[in-house]
Amino acid sequence: MNCTQANFFLTAAGAEIDLLLDLPDGRRWAVEIKRGLSPALTRGFHLAREAVRPARSFIVYSGRDRYPKAEGVDVVGLQALARDLTAMAAA
Repeated sequence: MNCTQANFFLTAAGAEIDLLLDLPDGRRWAVEIKRGLSPALTRGFHLAREAVRPARSFIVYSGRDRYPKAEGVDVVGLQALARDLTAMAAA
């Protein structure tokens, strides 16, 4: 059975991704986890994305809205991200 592998990514310089998901189909998703309703991206997340080159990137936050934050990065609530993952597993 194929399953999603969860890890984190950290460089010696401190660039990091909180959650790196390697999906069964070979795609990789980068997830930054933020508290509050106004999530901001750090330079370290952008640098880590350049190193990892994920297929999709997300900021998970405590809100419910979904919207683009930067090129290739979507802000999404935890429940919505869980629904996306569940739908992929069912397909």
